[in-house]
Amino acid sequence: MAVLDILSNHSPDEEYLGEKMEAEDPAIKMAFQRFNGRLKDLERIIDERNGNNDFKNRVGAGIVPYELLKPFSPPGVTGKGVPYSISI
Repeated sequence: MAVLDILSNHSPDEEYLGEKMEAEDPAIKMAFQRFNGRLKDLERIIDERNGNNDFKNRVGAGIVPYELLKPFSPPGVTGKGVPYSISI
């Protein structure tokens, strides 16, 4: 269990999609802004679906919202956002 925990934890210095841009080129900045806007749209869609009680997984004793690949989710059990790389 300890090995699994170590291999599956997120690194404290991990980088996430849409978090920062490293280029100075205006075309790259525009593309990054479009990409970042699309990530925010995806997060809005996930939040709407989490709030929709019509889905089969939204009823019962334990209603757990989907947060695994939310682009800008806060740190928690599922990590924080979508990492550039994966852990085991």
